Amino acid sequence: MGVTRTIRTSLIAGIALIAPLVVTVIAFQFVFGWIRGFLAPLIEGTGLRSLTGNIDIIAEVVALAFLVVVIAILGYLAQRRAGAYVFGVVDRLIGLVPILSVVYNGVRQVSDALTRQESRFESVVLVEYPRVGVYSFGFVTAETSDAASPPDEETYNVYMPGSPNPTQGRLLFVPERELYPVDLTVSRALRLLVTTGIAENQAEMERLHEEVADEDVEIRF
Repeated sequence: MGVTRTIRTSLIAGIALIAPLVVTVIAFQFVFGWIRGFLAPLIEGTGLRSLTGNIDIIAEVVALAFLVVVIAILGYLAQRRAGAYVFGVVDRLIGLVPILSVVYNGVRQVSDALTRQESRFESVVLVEYPRVGVYSFGFVTAETSDAASPPDEETYNVYMPGSPNPTQGRLLFVPERELYPVDLTVSRALRLLVTTGIAENQAEMERLHEEVADEDVEIRF
């Protein structure tokens, strides 16, 4: 009985160990095969194989690199006002096709959910506010709509939070040329605002809470 139990537990442990690796290999083979099948028409249509000395792997790498560049360019254009307008028109046109719209909208919703950031704030910037020579944190929330944007000016909605209470702030429409991006996450910027610059990371925040607790002073962040 002991031997049977040992064999069974060892078999289960072995399956648990190997299963993730097997699934990963199968998934990789599936994705790799799908990519090669997707690139084949591009390679054949452009005659790329002959340009790479009939070496399939080089032709596939070049085609994949070209495809990545094209996707990146489309993504960049989609973030601009004119590009967003064009892609919006395409979305509406596809939405008019009965069967195609169901598939397209479903895939679009999934991709939007995967690419959506956890925070509603897109990025942290510095804005010269409230006067020249003094800078304040601002959170970019979206590109300003045409109704609120000055003519011939690319403007962004920027929320200027207060400190130590970030919920007390104001909304500004700031031209892109007056925004100064900073290498700072939204959560880190919020910590600086809430603690009036005392705590810049999670460890400092915890120490601050301990100091407040030792002084028996109730401060809510």
